[in-house]
Amino acid sequence: MSRTLYRDTQNGKWGGVCAGIANYFGMEVWLVRVLTVSAFLLGFGALIFVLYIAMMLILDPMPAEQRQQAEQHRDHHIKQKAWQSGKAPRNLLSDIERELNDIEQAVEKMEACVTSKEFELKRQFSKL
Repeated sequence: MSRTLYRDTQNGKWGGVCAGIANYFGMEVWLVRVLTVSAFLLGFGALIFVLYIAMMLILDPMPAEQRQQAEQHRDHHIKQKAWQSGKAPRNLLSDIERELNDIEQAVEKMEACVTSKEFELKRQFSKL
């Protein structure tokens, strides 16, 4: 599956360029912003400014479907350090456990349907 670089306008500050780059590379948005500002202040100001404006104009906004996938990934991302987290790891793990239980129940319902006599009968009739 190939990835595409988009602007993440929903999570961005100025045009969503840094947020889009962070999503593309799987990094934290704050880290991309710090690197951008640092490069700007360390003498690459004009280059960073031109590149940022060009990316704002060239890159498409992130589609809603991909935004949902990115947010789902962001919600399940367990931070390594306490100072990075927005959610406590214990709360995050309980959320994941709850979602996995919901998925397990859905799979059990599907399994019950597929192994039922009605399903087999409908399958036989569809072959005719």
